[in-house]
Amino acid sequence: MRPWVIVGLAVVVSSCTARAQPLRDGDIIFHTSRSNQSAAIQRATHSRYSHMGMILYRDGKPFVYEAVNPVRYTPLDRWIARGEGGRYVVKRWRDADMKLDAAAMQRLRKAALRFEGRPYDLAFEWSDTRIYCSELVWKAYREALGVEIGATQRLADFDLDDPIVKAKLAERYGAKIPLGETVISPQAMFDSPLLVTVAP
Repeated sequence: MRPWVIVGLAVVVSSCTARAQPLRDGDIIFHTSRSNQSAAIQRATHSRYSHMGMILYRDGKPFVYEAVNPVRYTPLDRWIARGEGGRYVVKRWRDADMKLDAAAMQRLRKAALRFEGRPYDLAFEWSDTRIYCSELVWKAYREALGVEIGATQRLADFDLDDPIVKAKLAERYGAKIPLGETVISPQAMFDSPLLVTVAP
């Protein structure tokens, strides 16, 4: 093999290795759910991703702490396989290296775990009685670290004219759609400048 080919391959391998970072506690993972509400979420928010959770390690193994029904830990490999095409993206708080030390991570974990066992919030209400995926992660970061990852919106701010979205709204709310309800969407968090992509 020619020397320049070897050098080129080495550069490519080195570049790929440099981009691949081990996952850490507190990382935020996104995928496209195959649930019956996924398409409505994607169309309402103009997002590819409809579900998310937080990476938390247990006994040295990575889990996704997520709001499903109920809020619980799911092994990372099982969570990835559950998404459409096994595709996912992991993002990290951009200040994690400087500010997410052991004490801060303990606060973040504690804030997240207070929701463990809560039922899933099908109505996307801004209360803590029930909780949905992006709300769980957003509130944990806000409570523990004072960081608001993504801007909250009102339900009325989303694209509610799509037929699939309209059908889901009618199913959930009937004629009384709470257009003023505060909502945090997976897309708003995905787009936040406070996050950087670390995987894949």
